[in-house]
Amino acid sequence: MRKHWIDNLRWVTVLLVLFYHVIYFFNNKGVFGGIGGFVDDPMKQPQDAVMYILYPWFMMLLFLVAGISARYALDKQTGKQFIKSRTLKLLVPSTIGLFVYHWMTGYFNTAVARGMGIFDNVPAIGRYFICTFSGIGPLWFIQDLWLFSLLIVLIKKIDCRDRFWNWCGKANIAVIILLGVLVWLGSQVLIFNPRPESLDGLYNLYKPLTYFIPFLLGYFVFSHDEVQDKVESIHLPMFICAAASCVALVLSGWGKCNTDPDFLSGWLNCLYAWLMILAMLGCFKAWFNRTNKFADYMTRSSFGIYIVHYLVVVALGYQMKQYTSLSPWAMYVILTAAVMLLSPAIYEILKRIPFIRWCVLGIKKRKE
Repeated sequence: MRKHWIDNLRWVTVLLVLFYHVIYFFNNKGVFGGIGGFVDDPMKQPQDAVMYILYPWFMMLLFLVAGISARYALDKQTGKQFIKSRTLKLLVPSTIGLFVYHWMTGYFNTAVARGMGIFDNVPAIGRYFICTFSGIGPLWFIQDLWLFSLLIVLIKKIDCRDRFWNWCGKANIAVIILLGVLVWLGSQVLIFNPRPESLDGLYNLYKPLTYFIPFLLGYFVFSHDEVQDKVESIHLPMFICAAASCVALVLSGWGKCNTDPDFLSGWLNCLYAWLMILAMLGCFKAWFNRTNKFADYMTRSSFGIYIVHYLVVVALGYQMKQYTSLSPWAMYVILTAAVMLLSPAIYEILKRIPFIRWCVLGIKKRKE
């Protein structure tokens, strides 16, 4: 029987990512990649609190859910079939798709540099490649996920009799909560003083070791029905504790860059992240294990919406900030509405175009 609560948790988290990117694009906390805030003082601009609330846990949660899904998929597929399907779904859109669609995102990402005349002497083909590789944006997530998919096939071969997997399924509530220590340990492998001339910043963006931990926890621990039931049984206490730790994190960290390694590796950030992940798992299992037409659509489409959405954010957000006199709140409302409505529309258009849907969405043949 399909677990609708997992589907619902995944697409709701994707929508939170879309909303996060709206806030992040105009942030003034020094988070790399945005266009800048509306005031210079990082202690002001209260809407940036959304970044402190969401960033610690939502990508970890997506990786954990992906780990659960990988376990379910490998129960039905061979390792070869799994890798083939994940390569089509993950690797093709995050490589070939860059040249077909995401170069446009890179065009707006490099707008400031182009405005300064930095690329004036670069030939057109060179500018195209620069834009292409500057357009990776949120695709780092599916690039990481493809790598993790390869590794989990190897790990499954090592644990071919599922001895370790079965042992993990015996975790009690205390152990489940204490697994948050692994989240903290994963944050300690970030590069705390990244060198500007190196790939340190890229490593801190992808966080492969940091995110591989929740993926493995999803695969080995949270794919068990018994563990899911235990998490459900503590969903209200976890939600209350997560809310309390969230308030403490926002108050203590306000004004700091919420993506700095020092911030991410802090015990309070990691505590909040783990408590919120457990709360989301438990609450969705308790309250949202059902579906309807909209939920079914989002279950099928949220991955594609995630892939295409960031172009809407950077294109419209850049144009409004640079060329209009709209109030900040009007920009937030317009951009939120646009990314929630235009992203599904773009996805629906692209999935109907042969070859393009393969390049951008990893869809070989459109399902009616």
